[in-house]
Amino acid sequence: MKIVEVNTYTVRPRWGFVEIVTDEGLTGWGEPVLEGHCATVLACVQEMKPYLIGKDPMRIEDFSAVLYRAGFYRGGGVLMSAIAGIDQALWDIKGKFFNAPVYQLMGGACRDNMRVYSWIGGDRPSDVGAAALERKNAGFTAIKMNATEELQMIDTYDKVDAVLERVAAIRESCGKYFGIAIDFHGRVHKPMAKVLAKKLEEFDPMFIEEPVLCENMEVFKEIAAACNVPIATGERLFTKYDFKRLLQAGGVDIIQPDLSHAGGLTEVKKIASMAEAYDVALAPHCPLGPIALASCLNVDATCYNAVIQEQSIGIHYNVGKSVLDYVKNQDDFKFVDGRVQLPVRPGLGVDVNKELVLEENKTPHEWKNPVWRHKDGSVAEW
Repeated sequence: MKIVEVNTYTVRPRWGFVEIVTDEGLTGWGEPVLEGHCATVLACVQEMKPYLIGKDPMRIEDFSAVLYRAGFYRGGGVLMSAIAGIDQALWDIKGKFFNAPVYQLMGGACRDNMRVYSWIGGDRPSDVGAAALERKNAGFTAIKMNATEELQMIDTYDKVDAVLERVAAIRESCGKYFGIAIDFHGRVHKPMAKVLAKKLEEFDPMFIEEPVLCENMEVFKEIAAACNVPIATGERLFTKYDFKRLLQAGGVDIIQPDLSHAGGLTEVKKIASMAEAYDVALAPHCPLGPIALASCLNVDATCYNAVIQEQSIGIHYNVGKSVLDYVKNQDDFKFVDGRVQLPVRPGLGVDVNKELVLEENKTPHEWKNPVWRHKDGSVAEW
């Protein structure tokens, strides 16, 4: 069996897909994208095409090594996102070839289903108490929300109080044991992160996410010492070597590699195993589409330290199209009591609606995240 085609597509709201076709008629789908840089990543996939055409798609570990190492320059969001989508598509082909879900080829499942959470509140969070209760009534046992709007390195305590009021509203509406994940989104710098983390303790958050950016990963230990709240991070890291430095730096309790950014299933499975050796949990980042979600669920199925899965159905970014629009087997992605069953179909478990993909690709999106500024005109972290 040989690879004969590598096709890329741009689809709303902000995603990219790759389709790898073999001479035996088997097709695999992947989701290579870096939000805001979709066209760049898909161009990178096309640059990697000479390494793929005419080759045996079953040699996934070799492709992972070649695509990472043979180009001399390596790592980073664009290159690793391109590799991630290709890796997903190759696993999809392999699963279909053996007529089995991918996780069965990666050691088999160590759980029967996966807990998921739902996003609420938008970029500038508001009305989160009511939104969280709606999600609880829909069966979810946990939500995630952005903590705050933009914050200066040293800022006023009225903004801190506003965060506390929002989290208090969720705790009041949903009860003591409902899961609340609070995403600092890299908008907060060390001085205010320590303040916020300490004050949020009283609400027993499930975790705080990206209290500072990983470029300052040495600070996580300091923040961890300031509070008794689990710290999660990792969506902006891209290789096992990035995560090695994070784990060695310490202070982090949950890692969040993205299956469409961090090299795909092959790389993230290794990252998850490294984290397990440090007694650190796994909660893959996935504010993306159906192929990325299915990839996450296949890795979650095999990882003892996987604790909860992000998913983007209903997320504020999804304008025009959403996750299940591209899925023919939508029943396989039903959430019941805040959980989803493991994939059941061969491959990644997604029957992609190619007709819609082709239609969307006729008018490629140009999604960009907003540029925020502080009142003094300086750029703020989004």
